[in-house]
Amino acid sequence: MQSIIDALSAGHDDNGGQINIAKREIKGTVVLMKKNVLEFNDFNASIVDRFDELLGRGVSLQLISSVHGDPQNGNKGKLGKAAYLENWIPTIAPLKTGETAYDVTFEWEEEEIGVPGGFVIKNNHHNEFFLKSLTLEDVPGEGRIHFPCNSWVYPAKRYAKDRVFFTNKSYLPHEMPLPLVKYREEELVGLRGNGQGELREWDRVYDYACYNDLWDPDDGDADNARPTLGGSAEYPYPRWGRTGRPPSKSESRLPLLMSLDIYVPRDERFGHLKMSDFLLNGLKAIVQIVKPELEALCSEDGNEFDSFDDALKLYDGGVKLPRGPTLDNLWKDIPLDIINLIFHTDGERILKYPLPEVIKESRTAWRTDEEFAREMLAGLNPVVISILQEFPPRSKLDAKVYGNQDSSISEEHLRHQLNGLTVAEAIKTNKLFILDHHDTIMPYLRRINDNTTSKAYATRTILYLQNDDTLKPLAIELSLPHPDGDQFGAINKVYTPPPADQIIWQLAKAYVAVNDSGYHELISHFLHTHAVIEPFVIATNRQLSVVHPIFKLLHPHFRDTMNINALGRQVLINGGGLMEFTLYPAKYCMEFSSSLYKHWNFTEQALPQDLKKRGMAVPDPVSKHGLRLLIKDYPYAVDGLDIWSAIRNWVANYTSLYYKTDDAIRSDVELQTWWKELVEVGHADKRDEPWWPKMRNRDELIESCTTVIWIASALHAATNFGQYTYAGYMPNRPTISRRFMPEEGTLEFEEMRENPDRVFLRTITARLQTLLGISLIELLSTHSSDEFYLGQRDTAGWTAELEAEAAFERFGKALTEVEERIVERNGEENLRNRYGAVKIPYTLLFPTSEVGRTGKGIPNSITI
Repeated sequence: MQSIIDALSAGHDDNGGQINIAKREIKGTVVLMKKNVLEFNDFNASIVDRFDELLGRGVSLQLISSVHGDPQNGNKGKLGKAAYLENWIPTIAPLKTGETAYDVTFEWEEEEIGVPGGFVIKNNHHNEFFLKSLTLEDVPGEGRIHFPCNSWVYPAKRYAKDRVFFTNKSYLPHEMPLPLVKYREEELVGLRGNGQGELREWDRVYDYACYNDLWDPDDGDADNARPTLGGSAEYPYPRWGRTGRPPSKSESRLPLLMSLDIYVPRDERFGHLKMSDFLLNGLKAIVQIVKPELEALCSEDGNEFDSFDDALKLYDGGVKLPRGPTLDNLWKDIPLDIINLIFHTDGERILKYPLPEVIKESRTAWRTDEEFAREMLAGLNPVVISILQEFPPRSKLDAKVYGNQDSSISEEHLRHQLNGLTVAEAIKTNKLFILDHHDTIMPYLRRINDNTTSKAYATRTILYLQNDDTLKPLAIELSLPHPDGDQFGAINKVYTPPPADQIIWQLAKAYVAVNDSGYHELISHFLHTHAVIEPFVIATNRQLSVVHPIFKLLHPHFRDTMNINALGRQVLINGGGLMEFTLYPAKYCMEFSSSLYKHWNFTEQALPQDLKKRGMAVPDPVSKHGLRLLIKDYPYAVDGLDIWSAIRNWVANYTSLYYKTDDAIRSDVELQTWWKELVEVGHADKRDEPWWPKMRNRDELIESCTTVIWIASALHAATNFGQYTYAGYMPNRPTISRRFMPEEGTLEFEEMRENPDRVFLRTITARLQTLLGISLIELLSTHSSDEFYLGQRDTAGWTAELEAEAAFERFGKALTEVEERIVERNGEENLRNRYGAVKIPYTLLFPTSEVGRTGKGIPNSITI
């Protein structure tokens, strides 16, 4: 008798035949995060949800069959009976948001469900929650099945569409079990939206728009107008995520204090920890709120630093914030402990800044020629310097428009500094390098100098590679547009190092640093990482299903990017925003950025291609990574190539699991549609460029995905997280020049002779811009507490394929080895470019980091 009972419970008769009366329960665990009771606009969420439960409005889940279609529903996978989360009422959301696990019990029938491939969830509460995962135990024939979700689930009455989640198995489109195909397609259709209307918080729509909200079109002041970026030959730009806010002359802007409410798809918004960190650190950086008080302070006490000792008081003593209505309200409404965190104060309204590393060991080492040159290889912007291939340097600007823009640097300027070599010999032996900020800036220079408070130059800097692999600056050329018109060419003046004139040389280096700071922030940092990646985020979510292996590969590298970019449009790159206020192009900042996008080439953002293009490396099959660096001690390139190779090996190993042939690439409908949309819509202004990969073979897929990951992780880290380290002390990285070089015989020249330090400080960034600028870059240089670094995942069980998981573990081990090599290299005294005179080890490409401002760590994505 017992054997019959056991057989019946297993769904078989005692002769082993199948009987169809078997039913059993499948236990599951749902992990979710309730809304934090401290979150904005969240009033007694838990109490309301408890009432919903009492009234029978719970959270229901229905399994979707991956093997049995429902003829009455278009052969979509059959739905199981609804199951409900258990014990919601006794589970009270914690004060600090955390994960909560709930039991759920499904009634399983083999003929109805078989193997579950997904589930539908309905939230009948009044409040949304963040669904982490569902895990089923002891599924017949399968064992454990895991569903990674990581998405917000809105109340069904607000978000009418069913929310569908799939298992952690990866499927190319043609491999998807037939009963799941329509669910997959419908999910993507919903994510694309219809291109209409204003998007709300609960919408899950990824769509494209141009940068048409950088100014307030209703303020009536034509001088404040900014062009729309993107959609024209004059102002090309990558697309950003559409909000659908109603336009007036252009898309309307949100009030400053509503910046955190700007639309991005809900799953792209900061998580609770990130938002908490951003608020604590960011209130200080969104200093436009307190800008009137700071302006009053600088007006009352003077907007100038009179000496370097005066500038150092920012760190040694701090700045006492003045009385004012905005700050008074902040002090009234924000608890003192939060104020202390935000403003580094002791309760006495003192704005304090941490001492930047560039002046920790020495207050004067930053002024040396060695450090000036070293930062081109290991500082904030190590992606511009190039080999000098022709002499004198020639301009590529159109001579019909700009006249003769070729350099006036002659052999006479250099020959006494080349250790007996001629210029031709130095070029032939790869001894001469150039930091060229001439052609990029000259087309905007007349407008900048005539229509803003900046007084800037276009610059060229020639450097010599010494035997110890350090660079020595030989000559700096400062250029201005011809006073009679652009067609007459440039007015050039060349400066060489002391002993001729120390202060003149220091000022020449400062003008170079101003150019490099602007280029770094607007091009190397914002355009070449933040802006160019956003179309990839949008296209990936619109065209690649969550079960697509390439979605799973790239998705971790898009976390928080749309949110930080949207906030940037509100307070940083907008007309009158912090970038315009603290960088020398002023109101031309984003126009300048657009002009450089004209020359952007996705394939050249791959590190090996970038190094070869700039002549910093040459192909060499016997060298590590297949490249020989012309400056062996080039920290960014040495560490970067190790990181690049680790990423590329991971991508190659991972993609080979799913694409065995090039035909598999070409026949992947989602992949091809994704790439076509990315090129033709996301980067529409560059759609006709011949360099775009055609996505026809595995090599193109591997190279493209590696480049995307590199840009979003390592390249951004290298150009972002050292900002306070080097630019937190403004004399080292000035962002504005307010005077031209003093000319002999003028009052300014005599003033320079009497007090060179004061003239230097009154030439570069003023006090107010310094306060605002370093507040901003302190935020940008800080890692949040919920960061995930390269080689880490924020989701356990992200894949069901053991081979993929093993490949990812190997990737993590490879990055650990890279860390060890970086530590070793930083310990080698002969590698002088890794420390320099300022004694800062090069760690910007060290993969992991702790929380805070560490000067190291490669987050998976652009999160700040």
